[in-house]
Amino acid sequence: MEQTNLVLHDRNRLKEHSIATILFRKYSVRLVGMLFLLTVAASAFFPFYTMLISSSHDNYAIMNTVTLVPGTSFLRNYARLTENLNIWRGFRNSAFIATVSTTLNLYITALTAYAFSKFSFKGKSFLFGIILFSIMIPGQVGTIGFYKQMSDMKLINSYLPLILPHMANCFGVFFFRQYLNATLPDEIIEASLMDGCKELTIFHWVVLPMMVPALVTQGVLAFIGNWNSYLMPLIIIREGRKMTLPVLIATVKSANVADFGAQYVGILISVIPLLVIFSFASNMLMDKITAGDALKG
Repeated sequence: MEQTNLVLHDRNRLKEHSIATILFRKYSVRLVGMLFLLTVAASAFFPFYTMLISSSHDNYAIMNTVTLVPGTSFLRNYARLTENLNIWRGFRNSAFIATVSTTLNLYITALTAYAFSKFSFKGKSFLFGIILFSIMIPGQVGTIGFYKQMSDMKLINSYLPLILPHMANCFGVFFFRQYLNATLPDEIIEASLMDGCKELTIFHWVVLPMMVPALVTQGVLAFIGNWNSYLMPLIIIREGRKMTLPVLIATVKSANVADFGAQYVGILISVIPLLVIFSFASNMLMDKITAGDALKG
């Protein structure tokens, strides 16, 4: 009897030990994963934090010391930033260019992707191959030729060269086509045609609503690219009143020396719209994904 009790006792100890081992391994993996995610998040947030801190220090502190403590020069930096530059006019210029470019980009690109996804026409594969090939060509390669062409067309110092080329986005066509192939059945298009809908009606009232997650994703990328664009506005725009925000920020100087404190304040101002747009876009994407999962269930 005592021997049986000893065996049962040993089995219970082994069982408890194995359960403890499993729980330890499970929570150890979770802890390591959480530490890794916290490290990645901290690494991603650190440049933004240093920008905030640097915007509150003067030039001497920024160039000669390394500190993570806020300073007291933010208002003076902002005053120098706005003293000789109309930074808010540049803000409006960038907002106008980015908004118009992104809107045209999404509409034209979605329409093109819809044609490649749901229509059959001669040369379709060849044309789509050209689009894929164009993705691999850096945009800077054609800068000189593009400037010469815009100069010949008398479009220098105009916003048209900064808006119209962005209507054709090769990556956007590829992205939207793949999305439509995966999410839009041909039966929906055929049913709409049988109901008497025209092609543009189908595109506007059937296709575009189904593309909202892809449109939001591409829209955020396009807006950020247009908002942060520096090279093209620099070589196209000549008048100060038409300059975009990134170009104006780069010209901030104090006694012919780059004023880093004022520049950091300008960068902070330029980042705010991107954070707002990304926050709204993230919420919209989560809502759409949740709604899609609910419909699948």
